[in-house]
Amino acid sequence: MPFKSYQVETGERIKKARLALGLTQKEFASSLGIVQGFLSGIETGRKRPSDTLLIALSHTFGINPQWLRDGSGASFKGSTDLPAGCCAPVLEVIPENFPEDLGTVRSHISLPELPEGCYAIVCYGDFMAPTIRDGDLVIFRPDSGQKKSGDIILVNNRWGEPILRRYRLKDDEIYLAADNPAYAPFRPDNDTRTIGTVVEVWRKVLL
Repeated sequence: MPFKSYQVETGERIKKARLALGLTQKEFASSLGIVQGFLSGIETGRKRPSDTLLIALSHTFGINPQWLRDGSGASFKGSTDLPAGCCAPVLEVIPENFPEDLGTVRSHISLPELPEGCYAIVCYGDFMAPTIRDGDLVIFRPDSGQKKSGDIILVNNRWGEPILRRYRLKDDEIYLAADNPAYAPFRPDNDTRTIGTVVEVWRKVLL
Protein backbone atom coordinates (compact mmCIF):
# COMPACT_ATOMS: atom_id res chain seq x y z
CA MET A 1 0.00 0.00 0.00
CA PRO A 2 1.47 3.42 -0.95
CA PHE A 3 2.63 5.55 1.97
CA LYS A 4 0.08 8.34 1.39
CA SER A 5 -2.81 5.93 0.98
CA TYR A 6 -1.93 4.11 4.21
CA GLN A 7 -1.60 7.42 6.05
CA VAL A 8 -4.95 8.75 4.85
CA GLU A 9 -6.88 5.52 5.44
CA THR A 10 -5.37 4.99 8.89
CA GLY A 11 -6.31 8.55 9.82
CA GLU A 12 -9.86 7.95 8.65
CA ARG A 13 -10.10 4.82 10.79
CA ILE A 14 -8.77 6.66 13.86
CA LYS A 15 -11.40 9.36 13.32
CA LYS A 16 -14.11 6.72 12.93
CA ALA A 17 -13.07 5.07 16.22
CA ARG A 18 -13.04 8.44 18.01
CA LEU A 19 -16.55 9.25 16.80
CA ALA A 20 -17.76 5.77 17.82
CA LEU A 21 -16.51 6.52 21.33
CA GLY A 22 -18.33 9.84 21.32
CA LEU A 23 -15.19 11.89 22.01
CA THR A 24 -14.16 15.28 20.70
CA GLN A 25 -10.71 15.73 19.18
CA LYS A 26 -9.64 17.60 22.31
CA GLU A 27 -10.82 14.83 24.66
CA PHE A 28 -9.33 12.08 22.48
CA ALA A 29 -5.97 13.84 22.11
CA SER A 30 -5.78 14.61 25.82
CA SER A 31 -6.36 10.98 26.79
CA LEU A 32 -3.47 9.96 24.52
CA GLY A 33 -1.07 12.67 25.68
CA ILE A 34 -0.88 14.43 22.30
CA VAL A 35 -2.03 17.86 21.17
CA GLN A 36 -5.28 18.36 19.29
CA GLY A 37 -3.50 19.81 16.25
CA PHE A 38 -1.42 16.67 15.83
CA LEU A 39 -4.53 14.48 16.06
CA SER A 40 -6.27 16.66 13.49
CA GLY A 41 -3.31 16.19 11.15
CA ILE A 42 -3.51 12.41 11.59
CA GLU A 43 -7.25 12.26 10.95
CA THR A 44 -6.93 14.29 7.76
CA GLY A 45 -3.98 12.25 6.51
CA ARG A 46 -1.45 15.09 6.75
CA LYS A 47 0.52 13.36 9.52
CA ARG A 48 1.47 9.72 9.99
CA PRO A 49 0.59 8.04 13.31
CA SER A 50 3.56 6.39 15.00
CA ASP A 51 3.58 2.74 16.03
CA THR A 52 3.65 3.96 19.65
CA LEU A 53 0.41 5.86 19.11
CA LEU A 54 -1.28 2.85 17.48
CA ILE A 55 -0.30 0.73 20.50
CA ALA A 56 -1.70 3.40 22.84
CA LEU A 57 -4.99 3.44 20.90
CA SER A 58 -5.25 -0.31 21.28
CA HIS A 59 -4.43 -0.36 25.00
CA THR A 60 -6.39 2.74 25.99
CA PHE A 61 -9.58 2.23 24.03
CA GLY A 62 -9.54 -1.44 23.05
CA ILE A 63 -9.25 -0.63 19.35
CA ASN A 64 -8.24 -3.61 17.22
CA PRO A 65 -4.61 -2.94 16.11
CA GLN A 66 -5.04 -4.98 12.91
CA TRP A 67 -8.09 -2.94 11.95
CA LEU A 68 -6.13 0.26 12.60
CA ARG A 69 -3.37 -0.86 10.24
CA ASP A 70 -5.32 -2.34 7.32
CA GLY A 71 -9.04 -2.14 8.06
CA SER A 72 -9.52 -5.90 8.52
CA GLY A 73 -11.60 -7.39 11.33
CA ALA A 74 -13.75 -5.59 13.89
CA SER A 75 -12.84 -2.01 14.80
CA PHE A 76 -12.87 -2.81 18.54
CA LYS A 77 -11.55 -5.96 20.19
CA GLY A 78 -14.29 -8.55 20.33
CA SER A 79 -16.99 -6.20 19.05
CA THR A 80 -18.02 -4.17 16.05
CA ASP A 81 -19.29 -1.26 18.13
CA LEU A 82 -17.78 -0.82 21.59
CA PRO A 83 -14.51 -1.65 23.32
CA ALA A 84 -14.43 -5.16 24.77
CA GLY A 85 -12.70 -6.64 27.76
CA CYS A 86 -12.29 -4.88 31.08
CA CYS A 87 -13.18 -1.23 30.57
CA ALA A 88 -12.79 1.47 33.21
CA PRO A 89 -14.68 4.78 33.02
CA VAL A 90 -12.33 7.78 33.04
CA LEU A 91 -13.91 10.29 35.43
CA GLU A 92 -13.68 14.06 35.10
CA VAL A 93 -13.75 14.43 38.90
CA ILE A 94 -14.67 12.12 41.76
CA PRO A 95 -18.05 13.15 43.19
CA GLU A 96 -18.58 13.33 46.94
CA ASN A 97 -20.94 10.34 46.90
CA PHE A 98 -18.84 8.15 44.57
CA PRO A 99 -19.33 5.34 43.53
CA GLU A 100 -23.12 5.79 43.66
CA ASP A 101 -22.64 8.92 41.53
CA LEU A 102 -19.96 8.84 38.79
CA GLY A 103 -20.38 12.44 37.73
CA THR A 104 -19.01 13.21 34.25
CA VAL A 105 -17.37 10.28 32.42
CA ARG A 106 -14.76 11.59 29.97
CA SER A 107 -14.14 8.31 28.15
CA HIS A 108 -13.39 4.63 28.80
CA ILE A 109 -10.05 2.86 28.97
CA SER A 110 -9.62 -0.82 28.11
CA LEU A 111 -6.56 -2.64 29.46
CA PRO A 112 -5.56 -6.30 29.43
CA GLU A 113 -6.21 -8.18 32.68
CA LEU A 114 -7.76 -5.12 34.32
CA PRO A 115 -9.91 -6.17 37.30
CA GLU A 116 -13.62 -5.55 36.92
CA GLY A 117 -15.16 -2.57 38.65
CA CYS A 118 -12.19 -0.21 38.23
CA TYR A 119 -12.27 3.50 37.46
CA ALA A 120 -9.67 5.95 36.20
CA ILE A 121 -8.82 9.60 36.71
CA VAL A 122 -6.04 11.94 35.57
CA CYS A 123 -3.55 12.86 38.29
CA TYR A 124 -2.73 16.52 38.88
CA GLY A 125 0.19 17.77 40.97
CA ASP A 126 3.56 16.38 42.04
CA PHE A 127 2.73 15.00 45.49
CA MET A 128 3.30 11.37 44.40
CA ALA A 129 6.29 12.06 42.12
CA PRO A 130 8.26 10.26 40.87
CA THR A 131 5.90 7.26 41.23
CA ILE A 132 2.91 9.13 39.79
CA ARG A 133 3.45 12.30 37.81
CA ASP A 134 1.25 15.19 36.79
CA GLY A 135 -0.92 14.07 33.86
CA ASP A 136 -0.65 10.32 34.52
CA LEU A 137 -3.77 8.21 34.24
CA VAL A 138 -4.48 6.49 37.55
CA ILE A 139 -6.64 3.35 37.54
CA PHE A 140 -8.16 2.49 40.90
CA ARG A 141 -10.53 0.02 42.50
CA PRO A 142 -13.21 1.40 44.87
CA ASP A 143 -12.45 0.83 48.54
CA SER A 144 -13.17 -2.70 49.70
CA GLY A 145 -11.70 -2.23 53.17
CA GLN A 146 -8.71 -4.44 52.30
CA LYS A 147 -5.53 -2.37 52.28
CA LYS A 148 -1.96 -3.28 53.09
CA SER A 149 0.98 -1.13 54.05
CA GLY A 150 2.61 0.34 50.95
CA ASP A 151 -0.56 0.54 48.84
CA ILE A 152 -1.29 3.83 47.08
CA ILE A 153 -4.81 4.89 47.95
CA LEU A 154 -7.19 7.64 46.96
CA VAL A 155 -8.59 9.50 49.97
CA ASN A 156 -10.37 12.78 50.60
CA ASN A 157 -8.46 15.59 52.32
CA ARG A 158 -9.84 17.91 55.02
CA TRP A 159 -11.60 19.96 52.31
CA GLY A 160 -13.27 16.89 50.83
CA GLU A 161 -11.01 16.81 47.77
CA PRO A 162 -9.60 13.47 46.53
CA ILE A 163 -5.83 13.07 46.92
CA LEU A 164 -3.37 10.20 46.40
CA ARG A 165 -1.24 8.99 49.29
CA ARG A 166 0.79 5.94 50.32
CA TYR A 167 -0.92 3.87 53.03
CA ARG A 168 1.54 3.16 55.87
CA LEU A 169 0.91 1.00 58.91
CA LYS A 170 3.49 1.11 61.73
CA ASP A 171 2.99 -0.07 65.29
CA ASP A 172 -0.77 -0.24 64.65
CA GLU A 173 -0.76 3.43 63.65
CA ILE A 174 -1.91 4.51 60.19
CA TYR A 175 -0.10 7.25 58.28
CA LEU A 176 -0.76 8.62 54.82
CA ALA A 177 2.43 9.70 53.09
CA ALA A 178 3.31 11.34 49.78
CA ASP A 179 6.13 9.83 47.71
CA ASN A 180 7.40 13.38 47.19
CA PRO A 181 9.38 14.20 50.39
CA ALA A 182 8.34 17.85 50.11
CA TYR A 183 4.96 16.86 51.54
CA ALA A 184 4.68 15.72 55.16
CA PRO A 185 2.79 12.54 56.09
CA PHE A 186 -0.35 12.84 58.17
CA ARG A 187 -2.62 10.64 60.24
CA PRO A 188 -6.17 10.20 58.95
CA ASP A 189 -9.00 11.38 61.20
CA ASN A 190 -12.64 10.38 61.45
CA ASP A 191 -13.52 12.53 58.43
CA THR A 192 -10.93 10.87 56.17
CA ARG A 193 -12.65 8.56 53.70
CA THR A 194 -10.79 6.03 51.56
CA ILE A 195 -12.14 6.21 48.01
CA GLY A 196 -10.13 3.44 46.39
CA THR A 197 -6.82 1.63 45.91
CA VAL A 198 -4.59 2.26 42.88
CA VAL A 199 -4.08 -0.82 40.69
CA GLU A 200 -2.26 0.67 37.67
CA VAL A 201 -0.70 3.92 36.46
CA TRP A 202 -0.35 4.84 32.79
CA ARG A 203 1.97 7.60 31.67
CA LYS A 204 1.38 9.92 28.74
CA VAL A 205 2.53 8.59 25.39
CA LEU A 206 5.43 10.72 24.17
CA LEU A 207 5.81 10.97 20.39
